[in-house]
Amino acid sequence: MKAEKRIIDRIDKCYAVTEFIYDGERRLLCSAEGKGPCNAYDLQGNLVETLWRGPGGVMTLLQLPDAPQPVLLATQGFFSPDNAAGGKLVYYYRMDGRWVCETLCELPFVHRFGIVERKGKKYLVAATLKSASAFEGDWTCPGRVWTAPLPENIFQYDRLHPLQIQPICNGLYKNHGFCINQDTEGSYAVVGTDNGVYTIFPPEDSCGEWSCERILDVPVSDMLYQDLDGDGEKELLVLTPFHGEDVKIFRKEENGSFVKVYEREKKLPFAHAIWGETIEDRAFVFLGGRGGERELIAISYDEKKGEYTESLIDKGAGAANCMVFRENKEVRLLAANRETDEVAVYSLLLS
Repeated sequence: MKAEKRIIDRIDKCYAVTEFIYDGERRLLCSAEGKGPCNAYDLQGNLVETLWRGPGGVMTLLQLPDAPQPVLLATQGFFSPDNAAGGKLVYYYRMDGRWVCETLCELPFVHRFGIVERKGKKYLVAATLKSASAFEGDWTCPGRVWTAPLPENIFQYDRLHPLQIQPICNGLYKNHGFCINQDTEGSYAVVGTDNGVYTIFPPEDSCGEWSCERILDVPVSDMLYQDLDGDGEKELLVLTPFHGEDVKIFRKEENGSFVKVYEREKKLPFAHAIWGETIEDRAFVFLGGRGGERELIAISYDEKKGEYTESLIDKGAGAANCMVFRENKEVRLLAANRETDEVAVYSLLLS
């Protein structure tokens, strides 16, 4: 894989990225971990507008599905693992030409969230990194996974009328990793913690309970759970341990256990950015490290060689998050290179 880089903006401590459709156009968004802005760009990387200039502390951005008008969900107030007690879920919408922010609910230390669907019902799933922090580096209070039915009318909620969100999985230390997966019945969440990797399934009916099952007993900072080698069975690619430097892939055996089939020999210090994408019928995982050489790499399975191979996308930038998007036939990668304050777009070509 070859990549051509273009820096499209500079945001201090840029962190969260997503795609947001409004005004009938697809926009790329990048927001700050620090007390900074959220900027929108067209697919060519041109700045369109600034949605907000603060307060920042944004870990996750996501468009609300099936809304009567474009609504952007976001975390807010997470400035560091020790400075996130003011964390909350908010939503933005445009009114009279300006972007308005409302509080969906207060949720201290909320780091990631997503939306899952089961039996035609949608649910909000949010993960808190921990529950309290009395001093720097305090990890004594574990995080949780929280859920609520996705509201049909989000505009009924604000700071005085918050969404009621309930914990369904407790005792999760360094609850950092998060992704949404699909199966034949809908979708479910996967979380990565110091306790291991858990699948979080919605209830099968209105009287049912949420399922929280540990599938890997390895401390994980973040992960992807998808078919990487094309055999029809999902593999677990994990970054381990918390903000660690090891990249490993585990394959599920017939007895349900996971066996390691790959480990990157070279370390990826402060491994953080992670995104999975299928390009020309081949699964790729894009990974970024925020320490050391600050590499951004792509890993894929080479069927002819029968092994995992990698390509270097960039070095020295320090991606916190990244995402693949397509424009016509071109495949591009948007990266929030937090360590260098770069918002960058990489044009990707399979070699």
